Amino acid sequence: MLRILGSAQKLCDGWTRREALRVGGLGLCGLTLPDFFRLQQTQAATTPHQSRHGFGRAKSCILLFLYGSPSQLETYDPKPAAPVEVRGELGCIPSSLPGLKVGELLPHSSRVMHLTTVLRSVTHPYPIHGAAFALTGVPQIDVAMELAPRDPRHYPFIGSVVEFLDQQSGLKRPVPGNLALPFPFSTQRSGEVHRAGPYAAFLGSAYNPIWTAFQGRATVKTTKTLGQTKLEVAEPYMGIDPACRFAITTGDHDTNGITLDRLDARRSLMQQLDRSRRHLSRSEADKSFDRHRARALDLVNSAKVRQALDVEREPRPLRERYGLTLFGQSCLTARRLIEAGSRFVSVFWDEYGLAGSAWDTHWEHYPRMKNELCPGYDRAVAGLLTDLDERGLLDETLVVCVSEHGRTPLLQNVNGGGRDHWSRAYSAWLAGGGIARGRVLGKTDRIASDVVERPISPKDILATTYYLLGIDPETVLQDRIGRPFHLVPGGEVLTDALA
Repeated sequence: MLRILGSAQKLCDGWTRREALRVGGLGLCGLTLPDFFRLQQTQAATTPHQSRHGFGRAKSCILLFLYGSPSQLETYDPKPAAPVEVRGELGCIPSSLPGLKVGELLPHSSRVMHLTTVLRSVTHPYPIHGAAFALTGVPQIDVAMELAPRDPRHYPFIGSVVEFLDQQSGLKRPVPGNLALPFPFSTQRSGEVHRAGPYAAFLGSAYNPIWTAFQGRATVKTTKTLGQTKLEVAEPYMGIDPACRFAITTGDHDTNGITLDRLDARRSLMQQLDRSRRHLSRSEADKSFDRHRARALDLVNSAKVRQALDVEREPRPLRERYGLTLFGQSCLTARRLIEAGSRFVSVFWDEYGLAGSAWDTHWEHYPRMKNELCPGYDRAVAGLLTDLDERGLLDETLVVCVSEHGRTPLLQNVNGGGRDHWSRAYSAWLAGGGIARGRVLGKTDRIASDVVERPISPKDILATTYYLLGIDPETVLQDRIGRPFHLVPGGEVLTDALA
């Protein structure tokens, strides 16, 4: 049985959270679980302001995850005085945040940096594609875990935890609270092995994100490189036909998810789900299937979800402000979902067509940054932050933009240049939902190799996200065999990033 333990703070009746909170009801002093969460909120409100500054300020969160990891030197930590073999062939430009220069390939987002807090000193010891390390509380990561979403050592994805705790508190939302775009993670690249990261782990697969399926046509072709392999791909991250849309799936690649459009085309939703169920083993997936089915039924009947996913409802000029790319339209859809009432929406810039793609620029670094990566990212970020701000949604919507590591300061001597994995120093940014506007935290050395001021762990970013969403980062979850799991071991709230 899974239990929530929380920290050892005393309740008003003398009980600790560790003694009190248990999934399904407390059974102590007649206190139900919703009663407890209301009590917890009251506690938070009466805790001294100094220790609760900004707690719960964000009503919702949009997570932008750049898989493969962009170079800090060409984005938010350029080093124009570094040797050419470090700074490379690109320059930098001033931004709307005084004193902050950004890479020259970010002209649109440079004009909205005053809305953000930039973190220039993110650091950790794992230079692998550890999306799970960046997005969960797991205290360490290795390559075996990176390629095994079901490895029992994994911790649950932050969106899954938020959904789970909200559900236990009795919070009802008009739109599902843990949605992810544009397609199930790590499913559109070559190879059958899926990467770990956005999964519910011991919370059970019923708390995996609800994924969309992108339905549209890429309008630009490019050639991708992986070692000696070259593959021509119609690349949606570079351009898509405006007549695109996103459809909800009934699961993920662990549960043979199918889109609602396909379900609607069949005579019986229940028959389709029951047929899929026969393919499941008598496992955790089977135990969670009833919830997947309930989710599907709710979504089929939800006009609000369908409308939020229909980006063609937006004026063409606004869509073009975000960029007619897969990432741009995903960010626009994320805003629509948040506006419709979703709590946590994730947008992944994921590998497409070929493994080792997305922001993993070991080869052809500069051609890809110029043509494939930065243009779509630049417009989408500027479009999202400007749109949220103009609608009055930014102050209540936390936006978190992270990746799993950075890139090597020293350029590799390969065609088009290359930067390899580097986790000792890289950049991220936060905006809205209780985050200060116009700050830069941290500093790296003259070649963006090592942190020299204010080291920040990915766990600190997670702790800050939980905190601003009104979740105590000290909360402890317990799995089915009684092992305690801190949400973010070692993570500390970035109080100097708070408004």
